[in-house]
Amino acid sequence: GAWGPARRCGLAAGRSYSGGGAYPSVSLTCPLPGVPKAVFAAAEGRERFETRVTVLENGLRVASQNKFGQFCTVGLLINSGSRHEAKYLSGISHFLEKLAFSSTAQFGSKDEILLTLEKHGGICDCQASRDTIMYAVSADAKGLDTVVNLLADVVLQPRLSDEEIEMTRAAIRFELEDLNMRPDPEPLLTEMIHAAAYRNNTVGLNRYCPVENTDKINREVLHSYLHNYYTPDRMVLAGVGIEHEQLVECARKHLLGAEPVWGSGQSKDVDRSVAQYTGGIVKVEKDMSDVSLGPTPIPELTHIMIGLESCSFLEEDFIPFAVLNMMMGGGGSFSAGGPGKGMFTRLYLNVLNRHHWMYNATSYHHSYEDTGLLCIHASADPKQVREMVEIITREFILMAGAVGEVELERAKTQLKSMLMMNLESRPVIFEDVGRQVLATNTRKLPHELCDLISQVKSADIKRVVTKMLHKKPAVAALGDLTDLPTYEHIQAALSSKDGRLPRMYRLFR
Repeated sequence: GAWGPARRCGLAAGRSYSGGGAYPSVSLTCPLPGVPKAVFAAAEGRERFETRVTVLENGLRVASQNKFGQFCTVGLLINSGSRHEAKYLSGISHFLEKLAFSSTAQFGSKDEILLTLEKHGGICDCQASRDTIMYAVSADAKGLDTVVNLLADVVLQPRLSDEEIEMTRAAIRFELEDLNMRPDPEPLLTEMIHAAAYRNNTVGLNRYCPVENTDKINREVLHSYLHNYYTPDRMVLAGVGIEHEQLVECARKHLLGAEPVWGSGQSKDVDRSVAQYTGGIVKVEKDMSDVSLGPTPIPELTHIMIGLESCSFLEEDFIPFAVLNMMMGGGGSFSAGGPGKGMFTRLYLNVLNRHHWMYNATSYHHSYEDTGLLCIHASADPKQVREMVEIITREFILMAGAVGEVELERAKTQLKSMLMMNLESRPVIFEDVGRQVLATNTRKLPHELCDLISQVKSADIKRVVTKMLHKKPAVAALGDLTDLPTYEHIQAALSSKDGRLPRMYRLFR
């Protein structure tokens, strides 16, 4: 009786394997005989995954996300960055990033901070972007109180000694030199395209400290900036991998009523200006023939980046733009690999696969709370700059054309898988929680974002692109620019039907 199904699954015909296999060859599709029925853990209600947010009396927001494991990531995100430096010396955020986790009121040196963290298996990091500065610590969840105390001290009580400021000056000078010598010009081009798109305002301000400002920035300058921007209402204490109540309790203890070293009092001069997209061109003529010498030198290249204003991450069109960016994709011409490597994106199919001389074609989407920028970066031999620009302008025009069902579905699936893959890692969840709560006081969960991505239709792509193409372009060019078309010609190409540059007739060829 009981062995009937087992006989059908080939048990009788089976032979015993060496190694004492208790079950002879039972087909993998059949349950093993005599094994109790498995009871699977069911997923609990959504409330276990929700991001909880509490606002303290001083305006500080505390946000947390459950994630089970021994370690947690906790940090302070502050609504401050290079976009707020219009009334100050440019480069303050760059200085603050480098000075983070140095000596404070409680800790005599950076080494003392690192030793304290080491007791809880912890590491620390600070990153400044155009609109946010983030101080983060990953450590054993048992050391939460120590970690929040340390973060409060690092952010509100830094000593900023003369010696530390001098060392920071040297570090920044070195970084600026390194930036100009790197074979990969992407960070430099990103700076240039922002400067072109938002001339002299908000996100167009320099993210790196200009060399001439390194000696001018001192403790007084830093304190006057911190007094305005490091206020509790501009901060979020975010944590992943801890209980919400525990984090709120630590925040009350260490961050409520904490007196900053620059003195409390109302901030007077907060820059609330909204980004003004201007469009324009930034050119840097540079000899790139010796960028990367050695056994396999990189050939001399000219780099072009063309961008158009998209939208802010608070708008509904942000999701169609994210899908569009994924659909354009791109990368380097020497990347090998088949399906799954993004080789089916438009910049691979239409650009790199057809034009062997193109070295790189990649799409980027930068998004902020009041604006956004969709750009394509391309690089090729200086003699082919004109042709390269025309290929890129043509790709911008083609974005507004027909979007295939297959390529749209592929881009949506790729975007969802990238989102989910990135959100496997605790530090990424932490940054996502912090940034979303800082901007909107709530957090959209991954499954909500996936639903929004699924709803994008080809008509949405066409609509957002048509709107984008009405704006003036922003152009950044780096390298030998002898054959670079004029800005007016690039603008004309992006306003035309086929994206072609106006024809130039030369008397002498």
